[in-house]
Amino acid sequence: MTDVPTTSSITAAHAAGATKIYGSGDTEVRALDGVDVTFAKGAFTAIMGPSGSGKSTLMHCMAGLDTLTDGEVYIGETALSTLSEKDLTLLRRDNVGFIFQAFNLVPTLSAIENITLPMDLAGTTPDRSWLDRVIDAVGLADRTSHRPNELSGGQQQRVAVSRALATRPEIIFADEPTGNLDSTTGNEILRFMRSAVDEFGQTIVMVTHDPVAASFSDRVIFLVDGKIVDELLDPTPDTVLDMMKSLGD
Repeated sequence: MTDVPTTSSITAAHAAGATKIYGSGDTEVRALDGVDVTFAKGAFTAIMGPSGSGKSTLMHCMAGLDTLTDGEVYIGETALSTLSEKDLTLLRRDNVGFIFQAFNLVPTLSAIENITLPMDLAGTTPDRSWLDRVIDAVGLADRTSHRPNELSGGQQQRVAVSRALATRPEIIFADEPTGNLDSTTGNEILRFMRSAVDEFGQTIVMVTHDPVAASFSDRVIFLVDGKIVDELLDPTPDTVLDMMKSLGD
């Protein structure tokens, strides 16, 4: 039973005229060039493009980890540029989840302590029933007392995914979340992320270079030279690969 519809006209995040420029003059690099994009609540979106296309820059700016040169990013209805550094930190903590290629777990903490760390730092009490549901769904119920060095790579990424879901954030940003995993384990993580959208109503935006990973999403947007050039709905590995070939990657 879903908590939130998986298809929605509600916007979880969007960018308007997002522009990011590094350097100036002859060394100027326009990593993002006037990007307009909307991410719907309760949907799974993949961002793809050739190396240097701006996909990670877009995700980092959307997540408030980097700032734009021009334009605006919104999480919900909140414009990130209007926030103080403190308020931006609080918004990221309370409303945004992150999953990275490197699992970013604290080695001295158990799996459950890593999962609840953001809430412990915030001084908030976890919703135990929700936490148990996430841990059970990701298959970690018998591994919660283990430290990262006692877990496989796939299990460590399950901890990282659970940590991102534990606070029930407005949106989760995932940067190559299966990049350090073998294909079987990676597909298991992707299936869980897919079920987090379908069953939990979560919103996920994922940067990936892998057509198979992208095929788990509802929609793929393609960037080239800092601009969105196309998108695919209901992607398959083959349709994603064909699009990537046409973009020259």
